[in-house]
Amino acid sequence: MDELKLCESDYRFMSVIWDNEPLSSRELVELCSDKLGWKKSTTYTTLKKLCEKGFAANTETVVTSLVARKDVQAYASEHFVEHTFAGSLPSFLVSFLGGKKISEKEAAELKRLIDEHKEG
Repeated sequence: MDELKLCESDYRFMSVIWDNEPLSSRELVELCSDKLGWKKSTTYTTLKKLCEKGFAANTETVVTSLVARKDVQAYASEHFVEHTFAGSLPSFLVSFLGGKKISEKEAAELKRLIDEHKEG
C-alpha cells in the first residue's frame, strides 16, 4: 500500500480494531457505538470502505487489521514533517517543544533514538 493516510475518524475507527482485534463485526458495532457514538450503519459503511482500501479485513464476520498502527503513525508523522517543516526534523522538534523543558530521562531517550537512527 503506497498511501497509509487516514482521516481522523477513520484513524479512531481503526484504533478500535487495533485495540481489540480479532473481534466479531457485532463486537465492533458495539464498541463503535460506545466509544465513537456511531450507529450500526456508520460502522459497517466505514468497515467496508477500509476493507476496500486494504486497511482491514472482515472474514466470516471476524474483523482484523491488515496494516499496523505503527506503520500508519510513521506515514502520518513523515508526511507532516515533510509538508509542514520542509522535511526538517530539527525545525519540527523546536516547534513541538515550544520552549518547554524536557526531563533528563526524556533527553536520554531522544539521544538514544537519534544515535540508533544516525546514518553511517
